[in-house]
Amino acid sequence: MSYTAFLILILIVAIALILIVMVQNPKGGGLSSSFGGGGAQSLGGVQNTNNFLDRTTWTLGIAMFALILLSNFAIPRAGANNVNLDNTLDGIESTSTPINNTTSTTKDTVK
Repeated sequence: MSYTAFLILILIVAIALILIVMVQNPKGGGLSSSFGGGGAQSLGGVQNTNNFLDRTTWTLGIAMFALILLSNFAIPRAGANNVNLDNTLDGIESTSTPINNTTSTTKDTVK
């Protein structure tokens, strides 16, 4: 159950990270440049928008990394409940045939 919760959280963080990265534009476009007009002062200005997008990107990236690492411990493993693995091979006979040395003649056996 916890593994499914981790997968859902990873998907939500991944979608949010994609959206935040798509909003940014490295050449000054994107969301931060659209607030460059007179209303930018009420929203915190272009620099504050860039800082917010940058911090959000780093936070979501670190959160995704941590969720992926933590989900590794939540993976259901089949071998964890099988404690009697050594006892499963008791009583099983070998099916290999013995080697018959009398039928094979080599240079060493012929005199």
